[in-house]
Amino acid sequence: MRGAHGSMPKAASITLLAALAACVPAASEANGAEEEAAAPLSVSKAPPPTPTPAPLPPPEPVRADFVLTGQAEQGGAMTGLAPSGTERLLFNGQPVEVAKDGRFLIAFDRDAAAEALLVAELANGKRVERTLAVTPGQWRIEHVNAPYRGSASSSAEFQRRRPAELAQIGEARARKVESDGWRQSFIWPVKGRFSGFFGSQRVYQGKPGSYHSGTDIAVPAGTPFAAPADGVVVLAADQPFTLEGKLLIVDHGMGLNSAFLHCQSLDVKVGDRVVQGQRLGTVGATGRATGPHMHWGMKWGAARLDPGKLVGAMASP
Repeated sequence: MRGAHGSMPKAASITLLAALAACVPAASEANGAEEEAAAPLSVSKAPPPTPTPAPLPPPEPVRADFVLTGQAEQGGAMTGLAPSGTERLLFNGQPVEVAKDGRFLIAFDRDAAAEALLVAELANGKRVERTLAVTPGQWRIEHVNAPYRGSASSSAEFQRRRPAELAQIGEARARKVESDGWRQSFIWPVKGRFSGFFGSQRVYQGKPGSYHSGTDIAVPAGTPFAAPADGVVVLAADQPFTLEGKLLIVDHGMGLNSAFLHCQSLDVKVGDRVVQGQRLGTVGATGRATGPHMHWGMKWGAARLDPGKLVGAMASP
C-alpha cells in the first residue's frame, strides 16, 4: 500500500499543477503590463485664457454749442471748446486755431469793440454763432493840461535802428510753435512793487498819448525772473534794442506770447523750450528805462493783453 501512502494521488497532482499554472501570467500579458507601466502619462494642457479687452473710452459728448471759460473783457482772454464737428473757427472774421481736443483760445485787445462774434463752421455745412458782450477795461487815465509833445523816440540814431528792431519783433511773433503753455494757469515772472499798469494813459489837452502796453514790477537789478508758463523762446536780444533793451519773447502756443523788456541778462536762447517757473534771466534797466524793473507785456495775435487778467492778484513777494 506504499504507493497509496508515499505519493500524491495522480488526480490531486494534476489539479495542483493546473492551479499553479493559472497563477503565472502569460508572457504577452507580462510584457504588456511592463510597457503600460513604462509609457509616460499624457497630460492635457488647458487652453490659455482669452485676454480681456481693454475697456473702450467713453464716447465724447456731442457739443451743440460753444463751451467758454473766462470773461469777455478788454485786455483779457478766454479758452473754450468748439462745437462737435467744427471744421473752421472764426473770431471777428479771423481764423482761430483749434486743438485736436477741440480747445481754443481767444483774447480781446485793450481797445476791443463792445461786441465780438465767434463762429464755428461745421462739417455738415451748418454754422454755430455766439455774440460776446465785451466788458470795458478800467484803465488809469490821466488828463494833463499841457500840449502833446510826441514821444521821446525821435533821435536820428533811433530812426536808423528802429525799423530793423521792429522787423525782428514781428518775425518772432509770427513764428508758429507747438506749446501747451496757453492751457496753464499763469504765474507772475517776478514779485515786487507795481510801478506801471497796463492800459494806463495820459491825455494832453484832449489828445491821447500812447497807452502803457505792459505791467511794470520794480525790483532790484539782477533779480531773477521766471517763465510764467511753458513755451518756446522766439526772440532773445542780447544786444539791447533802442526802447526794449535786452528783450526776451516766449511763445506759449496758439499765438499767445510774453515779452520781457529791459533785462540785465538772459539765460536762454532762441529755440529753447522753457517750463513754467524756469529761470529766464535777470531784471535790469537796459533800453529806455528810468530804473530797474520788469516790463511784462503779452500779445495774442495783434491784440495787446493785460498780464494781470491772466494771472490774477499777486501774492506778497
